[in-house]
Amino acid sequence: MDAFQYKGGELWCEDVRISELAAEFGTPLFVYSQAKLLHEFRAIKEAFAETDPVLCYSVKANSNLSLLKLLNSEGSSFDVVSGGELYRVKHAGADTTRVVFAGVGKTDEEIRFGLESNILMFNVESEAELDAIAAVAKSMDRIAPVALRLNPDIDAKTHAKTTTGKKGNKFGMDIERHNQLADKVLANPHLELRGIHMHLGSPILTTDPYEAAAKKALEVVTELRSKGHRTNWINLGGGFGLSYRGQEAPPASRYAEVILPYIRKAECRLALEPGRSICGNAAVLVSNVIYTKREGGKLFVIQDAAMNDLVRPAMYDSFHRIWPVAPRVAPPVDFEAEVQGCEPADVVGPICESGDYLAKARWLPEVKRGELLSTFSAGAYGMAMSSNYNSRPRAAEVLVNGSQVRLIRKRETYEDLIAFERGL
Repeated sequence: MDAFQYKGGELWCEDVRISELAAEFGTPLFVYSQAKLLHEFRAIKEAFAETDPVLCYSVKANSNLSLLKLLNSEGSSFDVVSGGELYRVKHAGADTTRVVFAGVGKTDEEIRFGLESNILMFNVESEAELDAIAAVAKSMDRIAPVALRLNPDIDAKTHAKTTTGKKGNKFGMDIERHNQLADKVLANPHLELRGIHMHLGSPILTTDPYEAAAKKALEVVTELRSKGHRTNWINLGGGFGLSYRGQEAPPASRYAEVILPYIRKAECRLALEPGRSICGNAAVLVSNVIYTKREGGKLFVIQDAAMNDLVRPAMYDSFHRIWPVAPRVAPPVDFEAEVQGCEPADVVGPICESGDYLAKARWLPEVKRGELLSTFSAGAYGMAMSSNYNSRPRAAEVLVNGSQVRLIRKRETYEDLIAFERGL
């Protein structure tokens, strides 16, 4: 299901022309498809339906309040990694008894907020954090529900900056310590061990790492139960792949095929934390070409979207399909290949950094000043990682539902940039 289609020589989102949205709301502009967002959530829900999982949408992927409300209305729960994200999901109307709280550096204030919100469980990342949660719970005369985040030392074969399940990174605790850690929880009257948590990284384009993690999770749960621990949850995190290039990511059903057999054997509740795979392909970033120039033997397309709007290419060397909104050449099947009638160009932004680019040596048709470009798969880690670098106001966001359009984030103004510094 692709909500972004070229019809009549220009790009549409569902039943709305992208060019009309750019004319009304300006650029840079994030355009979301409600149909695509819900389609991806429902696909995961259906794939794992037999276990009645708690699907905790990963708020860090995209935390727009309107999108959270939409997912909440579909029965999604949420994975949060900060007090701010928990605050957002509460304002989205979420049932916080189904929320999981992850993150390696939870402060005492955030732990307290989680306990006050009656969250489902904390994903505990270190023994020191376990001690801190116990201390805060004791001060509140509460029992804190926890899941031990165990590092299974599995190579997810993803980018080095987004792999989280290998030994030596900052996430989780060595899986070999699970007995010692579980005993520590059992010995503390202010802690309750609800389960174990594993997250391998993102985006993961093969099911093999999940099968290996599910197998290890079953082994750990079986051993803990044999020692008398009540361990009723397995949380296998998120990280399901996203097709940035074409059709490289498996469907949710393929992940379910390798995970569910181990969940059945464990007789545990299943929690998952998908984020990117739900929202990533539900949006495009629309930009306006400011200038083109040829220098040093290269063609540069300078447009008004920059690394402060979408930092992934600069940070991860990530690939995003890019094509004009109203192209003179039909979009190719392979956006990385040489395209007839096109030439290689660097698509760059106005930021004063050489790393400010959205694509390098990308074959594109001729574009002129004032024409629109679309950067695809921009729904995850676009606005969520945006900044005001170079004192640039952040972009607007709109949500399309059929032929209906709704502004879900106003474009920032220059006044917004200094609002918290005035009068000090």
